[in-house]
Amino acid sequence: MAIPKKVLKLVQARDEHCWHCAREDDLVPHHRINRGMGGSKLLDTPDNLMMICAQWNGSIEADAKDAIAARGWGHKLAVWESTERPVFDRFGGWWILLPDGTKVGVTIGEPF
Repeated sequence: MAIPKKVLKLVQARDEHCWHCAREDDLVPHHRINRGMGGSKLLDTPDNLMMICAQWNGSIEADAKDAIAARGWGHKLAVWESTERPVFDRFGGWWILLPDGTKVGVTIGEPF
């Protein structure tokens, strides 16, 4: 099931580079809370989506160490976690992704 175009455009406008490596090309939408196989469209929201490079996307799904790092940075969330959890942009600090497709910077300590 595809992400609605309106939602995808909001996320692409907000995220001009990969949250992990700052690449500006080869970006793909990533669900922070995984939809699973054909999962709920209710998770196709700007606060649950972020643009990351295809390499990081593949790595956090296939490599346990990278998955742990992604969880610490808020790039991956468990189904019981809130999308209000901050996300770390390695080149721009901590942010909270908002349902309207914007983000707001926050100041916190070390990664979770």
